[in-house]
This record gives sequence, structure tokens and C-alpha cells, in this order.
Amino acid sequence: MMFTPKQKKLLKRIIISGAVYAAALIILKTELLTIEEDLWLCFVMFLVPYGIISYDIFLSAVRNIKRGQVFDEKFLMIIATFGAFAIKEFAETVAVMILFQIGELFQSYAVGKARRAISEMMDIAPEYANLVKGDSVEKVDPDDVKIDDVILVKSGEKIPLDGICIEGTTMVDTKALTGESVPRTVHEGDEVLSGCINGSGVIKLKVTKEYDDCTVAKVMELVEEAAAVKAPTENFITRFARIYTPAVVMTALLLAVLIPVFTSRGFNDSIMTACVFLVTSCPCALVISVPLSFFGGIGAAAKRGVLVKGGNYLELISKADTFVFDKTGTLTKGNFVVTDIENHNGFSVDDVINMAYTIEKGSAHPIAISIVAEGEKRGCVSGLCRDIAEISGRGIKASIDGVNVLAGNQKLMDENGVALENCKGTGSLVYIAADGVHAGTVVIADELKDDAKAAVSELKRLGVKQTVMLSGDKKSVAENIGGLAGIDRICAELLPDAKVARLEEIIKSDSTGVTAYVGDGINDAPALAVADVGIAMGSLGSDAAIEAADIVLMDDSPLKLAGAIKIARKTCRIVKQNIILALSVKFIVLLLAAVGRTNMWFAIIADVGIMIVAVLNATRTQIVKND
Repeated sequence: MMFTPKQKKLLKRIIISGAVYAAALIILKTELLTIEEDLWLCFVMFLVPYGIISYDIFLSAVRNIKRGQVFDEKFLMIIATFGAFAIKEFAETVAVMILFQIGELFQSYAVGKARRAISEMMDIAPEYANLVKGDSVEKVDPDDVKIDDVILVKSGEKIPLDGICIEGTTMVDTKALTGESVPRTVHEGDEVLSGCINGSGVIKLKVTKEYDDCTVAKVMELVEEAAAVKAPTENFITRFARIYTPAVVMTALLLAVLIPVFTSRGFNDSIMTACVFLVTSCPCALVISVPLSFFGGIGAAAKRGVLVKGGNYLELISKADTFVFDKTGTLTKGNFVVTDIENHNGFSVDDVINMAYTIEKGSAHPIAISIVAEGEKRGCVSGLCRDIAEISGRGIKASIDGVNVLAGNQKLMDENGVALENCKGTGSLVYIAADGVHAGTVVIADELKDDAKAAVSELKRLGVKQTVMLSGDKKSVAENIGGLAGIDRICAELLPDAKVARLEEIIKSDSTGVTAYVGDGINDAPALAVADVGIAMGSLGSDAAIEAADIVLMDDSPLKLAGAIKIARKTCRIVKQNIILALSVKFIVLLLAAVGRTNMWFAIIADVGIMIVAVLNATRTQIVKND
């Protein structure tokens, strides 16, 4: 076990006061001194271990009183133990304070462990950057590196800033950012995010963002802020403690005064009852374990590559029963590929792709790029292409080896009098015509992510009632992708403002539930902000994602949604267990204390014992299992 210097100091005080207390008990047991005959000696004998173990609690209570924060658990302990001393219950008084401090040490260690777990997971901040200056390399602070500077990253070093690889090939470990254990290969031209660890080779990066704007800085800031945002349950416990604590102090005072008046029990008995009542009533288990549970849940999610902006969003995602998805970049890979090539009127598939490859080779349009990539894969050789003309919103026309070729949409074909054959493929269709004859059709589609179907299936297994996909794509394409993914409801051909309006309708129709919107974070900021819970995925480097979303998935996997829900539900379940446990035990012991059926040992079990159990239970939120 690793203790901080402060915790070590408290442990030493517990041991020393425990040893002195044990010696005092032995003296009493052997009747070398007795309370009846040696009252002041016995008082001093027990006051020594009491002072050793409790002086910091006394000072803390005084400081809080000066700040106007009178009623807290330390104040209750001071009053209760002073009262117990007053009625000569020296042994029980010191025992209560020692056990209380043991509980304090335990909860301090648990909180520290949770913070260390997050700190270790977030140990991605670079200490330096290797700045390339001509033929030399200089170690500098990452803050001193500017955009377009070139940095060198050696094997085993943390990548200090976001950049583009301009030299070298390597494998980078992205686990600290994405939670994925499989390294990613980086080639020249690839984007590299700060916070990853360079694995096998030496690379040079051209810096694209200054340190304050780069991924590692954003992630660290996000996690630090998340711990400060409280869930509704946490806020309730805070408000509850403010009302509850003064109420029990007044009740204890009434017990001390009224018991001798209305019963045959004596004044000493009533004071002891009041002291037991005060010790029992300490809300330590709730005040400590509830925030610790949410803190642990946020840390566990971060370990899996899910950044949650606060305990409130963790609580919301646990209740989400409707998930609304963007299509491109969320359920699909966001890159166009040729899925089919159809040939007609005596032309072969090779003829069609060769013409398409030749005419599209000079275009920067994403669809053209996908056709060129397919042509290169098939080993196409470009023909002699002349008189190329791009027709906006239609396509391209050119002369290839003396043949007039058209490549584009149906409008282009209609305008040029080309009769089209029926096409069986689903996706974006690029018609190819040669000398006015429909030669064939290239079918292009955005591929479904490998784990999209499994992600939707897992959400349904977890009890999500409805999944919806909102897309600006045409109906046939959206329905094809939605059907493959297993989406319940598909809304297509939506402009950005219509997408937000449709999302608002869905939220309104599910007024009793929680609606989560999942988008790629680049053009979905309005929808992310409108939803009960906005989730940005695969867009860690996107400013829009981090600003607009409540939860950020740090890679492209929609399957992480199910993991986030499981962590959130586990966290909320543990919080409820602790609340029920603490309140039930305290209520029973408080009733017994009020009628004089308990003593200080019962009180300490109801306070410190339950606190330890609740803290132990809360630490279970930090355990991350790979599903």
C-alpha cells in the first residue's frame, strides 16, 4: 500500500495513540488506577491519546466554524466525545475517535487511489519536445513549439504535439487516449495525436497545433473539469447533509434535556444517549462514498477511452432509452469505396472502370478519389484524355482515345440524351456513357463500420427502447445502411436544420426518458447540444466535439457506447446501494439510541463501520473489465 506523507503521519498517530490507549486500558483493567478513586489521573491518562488522535479534527472543526460551516461530521464528533468525557466514559470516547480516524485514513486512501488511477491513465503530458533546427535537434518545452515547426519523436517517447508525419514509419500506442491496446501504424502523411507513445521507429512531425490547443491538453483539461461537475444525486446528498446534520444536533440536545424530565433515566444516561445519537448520525458514509463512486466511474470510463464531462452525464447516460445516430462517420466509416461495377450494351466491366478511372483521375472530389483508388487496385492504365470539362452538379465529360465519354449523375445523362439501363446497386451511382451509349454504372457507398451492427445489438440487449438514424443522404442509401446496422427508425434526406428539428420531435415524444445523440462531432454540434446527452465519437481532435458534446468517445468504435452505459449503470447502482445501506443502518441505530438501547460501540459501527463498507463498495466503480 502506498501512502502519502499526510496519510503516513495520520497512521503514525493512530499507532501511537492506540498504544497509549492500550496501556491505559491495561492500567484500568489491573486496577492500578480507578475512575472512582483517581478521576483526574484517569482523565489525563485518556486525554493524552485523545489529544494525539484528535487535535487535527478539533482544529478543522474550529476553522469550519469560522467559515460559517458549523454542522459537519467533525463538529459532531467533537461534541459527542466532549459529552462522553463529561460523564466519565473515557475509554469509549478515545476508542470512538481512534476508529473514526481509521475510517478517515481509509477513505483518504480510497480517494487517493481513485485520483492516482486517473493520474496514471492520464500520464500523457509530455515533458519536452525534440525541435528540429536545420541539422540539429534541441530539447524544448512543448509550449515553445509553434505551428509548422518540425519535431523529432524517438522510439519510446511520448508524442508531445499534434502533427502530420513527414518522415519515417512507426507503430504508436494509443491506449492512453483511446483505451485500445492494439498499436496503430503511422506512415508519411498520417495525422498523429499528442499523448500517444511512439513505439518502433523514429519519425518527424510537422506540428499542426500549439500545445494549448492540442489533443493531450484538451483531454487533461476535460478530465480535470469532469471531477468537479456533480451529478444530481451528489447535489442531493450535499443538500441533505446541510439540513440533516443540524437537525440531529437539535434532536440530540432535546434527548439530553428531555430524557431526565420525562423518564426515570438519569442525567448521565441522557448525555450518553445524546452522544451516541450524535456519533451515529454522522453522514460520513454518504458524504464520502457518493462523490467517490462518481469519481471512480469517470476514471473507469476514461480508462476505456470514454471521456465523461461530469457525474451528471454519467447518471443521464445510465438512463438513456433512445439513441439517435448520425450516419456518416458514426455508423459508417466516412470514406467512399466502389462496391459494384455494372456493365451494359456490350461493354465489359474492365471497359467501364478504365473509362471511369481515366476521366476521374484529375478530380479531387471524394467520389472521384474512390473511383481512382479502385482503378489503381485493378491495375487500370489511363487512356489519352482530352477536352476535359467539369459540369457543376452533374459530372465530367471528356474525349478518351477519340471516344466521347460522360461520367456523372442522371441529370448529366438526361441532358445528353443517354438512355439508362436499370441499376441494381444501392449507393451513389456514377453513370458512364461512351458516344451516347450507357456503358455501365459504378456504384459507390460509404461502408458500415465493422462493429456498428454489434454496437446497436448490444444497446438493445441493455434495454434501449429505440434506435434512430438521421441522415442527409438519399432514402435508399440511408435505409440500406440503417438496415445493415439494425436501426429501428430511419429518417433520410434531412438538411442540418431539419435534422435538429427531427431530433427535438424525438425528444418531445419521449418526454419521460433520456435521449442520447451520437455524432461525429464535426457538423453535428447543434444536435449534440440539443440532446439530453450529446456523444461525439471518433473526433478527439475536433474542437466542435469537445465543446458541444457531454461525452466524447476517443476512437471510431460505436461499441464503446455499450461500455459507457455499463460503467454508468454500475456506478449509479453502487451509489444507490450505499445510500440505502447507510440510511437504513443509521435509522435503526438512531431509533435504538433514542430509547437508550445502544452504546458508543453501536454508534461507531453505524458510523465508521458503515463508512468503510460504503467506501469499499464505492471503489468497485474503478474496476474496469474488458467485455
